[in-house]
Amino acid sequence: MLALKDPNILHIITQNTDIDWHRQRLTGAVIISITAIVVLFVRLFYLQVMQGDEFRRLSKTNRIRLQNIEPSRGIIFDRKGVVLVDNRPSFNLYIILKDAEPVNQTLKKLSDYTGISITVLQAAIKKNKTAVPYKKVLLKKYIGRNLLAVIEAHRYDLPGIIIDVNTRRHYFDNQSAAHLIGYLGEINPNDLKREKYKNYKSGDQIGKFGIEKAADAYLRGNLGRERVEVDAIGHRIRVLNTQDATTGNNVYLTIDIDLQRKAESLLDNKAGSIVALEPDSGRVLVLVSTPTFDQNAFIGGVSHKYWRELLSNPNRPMQNKAIQGLYPPASTYKLVTAMAGLQEGVINRHSTYFCPGYLNYGGRPFRCWKKGGHGTLNVVQAIEQSCDVFFYHVGLRLGVDRIAKYAKAGGLGARTGIDLDHESSGLIPTAAWKKKKMGDKWRRGETLSIAIGQGYNQTTPLQMAVYMAAVANGGTYYKPAIIYEIKTTGGDMVKPFKKKVAGHLPVSAKNLAIVSQGLWDVVNGSRGTARAYKIEGIEMVGKTGTAQVFSRKKDSEYSDDLPDHLKAHAWFVAYAPAENPKIAMAVMVEHGEHGSSAAAPIASELIKTYLTERESMKF
Repeated sequence: MLALKDPNILHIITQNTDIDWHRQRLTGAVIISITAIVVLFVRLFYLQVMQGDEFRRLSKTNRIRLQNIEPSRGIIFDRKGVVLVDNRPSFNLYIILKDAEPVNQTLKKLSDYTGISITVLQAAIKKNKTAVPYKKVLLKKYIGRNLLAVIEAHRYDLPGIIIDVNTRRHYFDNQSAAHLIGYLGEINPNDLKREKYKNYKSGDQIGKFGIEKAADAYLRGNLGRERVEVDAIGHRIRVLNTQDATTGNNVYLTIDIDLQRKAESLLDNKAGSIVALEPDSGRVLVLVSTPTFDQNAFIGGVSHKYWRELLSNPNRPMQNKAIQGLYPPASTYKLVTAMAGLQEGVINRHSTYFCPGYLNYGGRPFRCWKKGGHGTLNVVQAIEQSCDVFFYHVGLRLGVDRIAKYAKAGGLGARTGIDLDHESSGLIPTAAWKKKKMGDKWRRGETLSIAIGQGYNQTTPLQMAVYMAAVANGGTYYKPAIIYEIKTTGGDMVKPFKKKVAGHLPVSAKNLAIVSQGLWDVVNGSRGTARAYKIEGIEMVGKTGTAQVFSRKKDSEYSDDLPDHLKAHAWFVAYAPAENPKIAMAVMVEHGEHGSSAAAPIASELIKTYLTERESMKF
């Protein structure tokens, strides 16, 4: 006990205890250090050797991004070089999902700052659920400058949110030539599956209608690429290298926009169509369909309200009536019956029939439009006065199949092949067609209606304009063209215009001259149905037509007390001048009742405008 109280002994014991304690601590530290080094070595081995390639790929992807540069779409011009459609700067809002984590939190902040519904933002991501984490996903197109400023002010609080400067389409003349020019829309999943869109991605804009669709491959241009370095939240630091995008080609149309506007004004507040062509080339001068729509309303997606308004309009503004509207050609079809009768030898220049105002057939009267009758007429007079009875007789002698032969040979009842989608073919009936379609034989009495352009006959305004152009130029009908040429932005030719012969009227020059004389008399003769619209100093040639909407059994074929939707359609087909024609056209006014009063004055005014101002027009 005394020994333990010795200070020297206590000092030695304490010193030895301290040494043991320090030794233990050092040993523990060494063990921990060695363990940490081993763990670190193993981890480094795993990361650098076992997973090295993968993490090098991820590191590179996270730091350097390959991004697309959208090309500027080509510009659309009229035949004189007037700009119809160009591009304006716009801002699109994107998200890179990997950089935006946690995504829902980022979307919530974005919604709070901008007022864009979070549901809308989530729907945009869901629509692109297969997107690569480091690729941009479109959230909203064409945001305004106010939203741009808000997002830029909070950019460091919005990781993964990117704004790109792009272009948006701008249509100069709201609603003018809308059916012809068309509009853009976002590519849909079905389109993405098609071979022609194999290089497109969700969110891309493509031509949906009109020339925008028909010439989409030329207008679109080619994507560019750029390699950019980004920071941890996906914001750009610098551009490493760039492959510029190629701007789309410019498209020049055959129409004259001033003449187009004039035609549209003449059809103002009426449903209908006007098509005008150059007879010696098939180039379209005017293609009007009314009522129309606002192409600019479709940019960025049309509103449900406006779309419902368009679809509920009984006058069908979304239908291109020039190429899709189907109507009985009415008395304009008497040209076909006359040519067939002359060429087949059923009649000649001097053959006559007497018109008492009706023709009795099968125990019932088939009436002429003129209740008191026209008296005795030859073919020229019958065309001039549009006598139904004369053509009843000719039709009965020809039969439906011979009439159809001459109609089809002129392109009626078939698509013309114009560079626009959804063209209707129409219908020129035959005995075989009725047997196949209805399981019933053709009856001769049905030929009476066919001979004057009623019954099963269905044509488009474009078909009738093409047919009239063939009559004007001596019998050749051309494929109608709406694109004159396509050039690069530098002016190099990509696709020049080449006129294409589509066929020939199977009629001799002598017989065609007889028909043409009747057409001249329609406007310039003393009893012509369009004589009131003769143009001073210009010899216009034409034919009126009144197409019944439903069958009438009264003595009076037309009545003022009918509701508008049951009134007849009004036709006028024409060309001018009579010698060396420069323009051919078809005018259709839905429920206009009489071609002579509703359609002929429109054609007269448009022809006068074109021929008096033609020197200022290109091509």
